Amino acid sequence: MQIESLKVFCDLVATESFTKAAQVNGVTQSAVSQTVSAMERYFKSRLVERSAKHFRLTREGQVLYERAKSIVGQFESIHHQMEAIKGVVAGNIHVSAIYSIGLHVLPPYLKKFLKVCPTVRVDVQYRQARQIYENVLGNEADLGLVAYPTKDMGLEAVPLRKDPMVLICHPKHPFAKLRSVKLKALEGQKLVSFDPEIPTRKALDKLFRQQGVTVKHAQEFDNVETVKRAVEIDAGVALVPEVTVAEEVAKRTLAAVKIEGREVSRPFALIYKKNKVLSPAMKEFIALLKGPL
Repeated sequence: MQIESLKVFCDLVATESFTKAAQVNGVTQSAVSQTVSAMERYFKSRLVERSAKHFRLTREGQVLYERAKSIVGQFESIHHQMEAIKGVVAGNIHVSAIYSIGLHVLPPYLKKFLKVCPTVRVDVQYRQARQIYENVLGNEADLGLVAYPTKDMGLEAVPLRKDPMVLICHPKHPFAKLRSVKLKALEGQKLVSFDPEIPTRKALDKLFRQQGVTVKHAQEFDNVETVKRAVEIDAGVALVPEVTVAEEVAKRTLAAVKIEGREVSRPFALIYKKNKVLSPAMKEFIALLKGPL
């Protein structure tokens, strides 16, 4: 029985998907099925109840998973400790990030990291927040970058920073002439919003309720890029992280106005699976994200 087989089995259980387990390990779905079948022959026990709709471990499979998870974790710990002793910072880091952070916050940090650690490959995927939590818990991503991190018993969260939010509008909108606006000024305004289930939208809805402000959600989108495009054609105004509109403001396709009277900011954090053995490369990456550029 090889460590690689145990890892494939653990990833299968974590993702509950033969397809995802194959992607995580860089093999085919057929190879994952063959690995499980080989393990069942070895232990002379059925490990997984195969169904088109549901994934479920047998009692024997659950016992194997608990033991295999420990063995794989110990092996990864040994491997990372060996790398640390040798001073080796190499390997792959799989990062899952929400669009606004991945596209506008991460790039300068990534550039600096790769300059310091050129032998490390960082794979960044853009996902919705819900998918990022699933990716990290399912071992499809080593690290996740999310806004308004939610508490989860299975995750560690490292607070990074807060990004100021600004009001954006078409350059010819009346707000564009102002240096700042109060939230009350949004009363009755057409708002280009994020989808209701996105954490930033939930936080803004709570803020509007606290301030007694009623807005009209003219359009709703699942990422900041589409929100910006809608505001550029004057479909309404929007509240977005300031860092995400630097280019449009410079080109004058959008105007950004500060919020007056109180700080409106979006916190974001890095998440990873609790008890995950972090490689030297991951530790370096996290340390860089926590510091200034």
